[in-house]
Amino acid sequence: MTKGLVTKKRIGVLMGGLSAERDISMRSGLAIYQNLQEMGYDAVLIDVGKDIANVIKKEKVKLAFLALHGGIGENGSIQGLLETLGLPYTGSGVLAANAVVTGVFDYPDFPDPSFDLPWVVKPVSEGSSIGVSIVKEEAELVPSLEKTFSLDAKVMIEKFIKGKELHIGIIGDRVLGGVEVRPSLEFYNYEAKYTSGLTDYIIPPEVDEAVYKKVSELALTAHMALGCSGVSRVDFMIDEKNAPYVLEVNTLPGMTTTSLIPKIAKAEGMSFNDIIEETESQRERNARQHTGREKKQPSFSKGALWYFWLLLLWLPLFSE
Repeated sequence: MTKGLVTKKRIGVLMGGLSAERDISMRSGLAIYQNLQEMGYDAVLIDVGKDIANVIKKEKVKLAFLALHGGIGENGSIQGLLETLGLPYTGSGVLAANAVVTGVFDYPDFPDPSFDLPWVVKPVSEGSSIGVSIVKEEAELVPSLEKTFSLDAKVMIEKFIKGKELHIGIIGDRVLGGVEVRPSLEFYNYEAKYTSGLTDYIIPPEVDEAVYKKVSELALTAHMALGCSGVSRVDFMIDEKNAPYVLEVNTLPGMTTTSLIPKIAKAEGMSFNDIIEETESQRERNARQHTGREKKQPSFSKGALWYFWLLLLWLPLFSE
């Protein structure tokens, strides 16, 4: 049953958590868990709470498949905990996850829009468009900020860009593909994302070929520049002059049956199981590379250490 699998170790699918995206995370986690089971992996579902370290030990988990969205799942916190526990995990590492959530990255090829009205107000640490509002008049700003600060301690204000919205999937070090989303509502908000029939998904995106190529290159550049691993999704707005703007880099994109990455993968001939398998393979390759780097680090043998200490003891005698 386990022949040909990437690993025979027990995989903990970490989902849920305490962020506003808990419900979506539960759906992602369940979909991942079911597919891992179907493929013959030894997997267990783990609802992440404050006792997560104890639960991981109790369940004898050896590998973590992250299905968390927002909060500690995407700000580097859970990644840091897993590294402290010595537990390999899928997706991007601590620094990449933290840089994406805190917005600590700058790249000369990424254009910055001006900040004339209208504005987009959104919480820094949440996703799925939770807490996002469009401010069309200055009088609307304070109420929007109050609403958003109730969800997060950090708030981002962006220029509203009218145009087409594209999402580019990245897996490993290559572009998986892209999708254009056309919501029937004002923008691609939580309701438009998770209510059937409110959004049309165009694959491949109906944009100029040169624009699509540029966006794909920018997406891969962002993924690599931030040190992301596994599967990520880079979201763009293409304005009326065909200028692309990066909205965000999602290091743990949704993996429900209706999420964008599975849609993009399906159009490229990849099944949901293929995505899971590729993600697990990426984790295994990253682990081997990390182990290889550790082995290459210079180290003292016991004999060399004794020689070092003797040298320290005798050095004062030679200096007299």
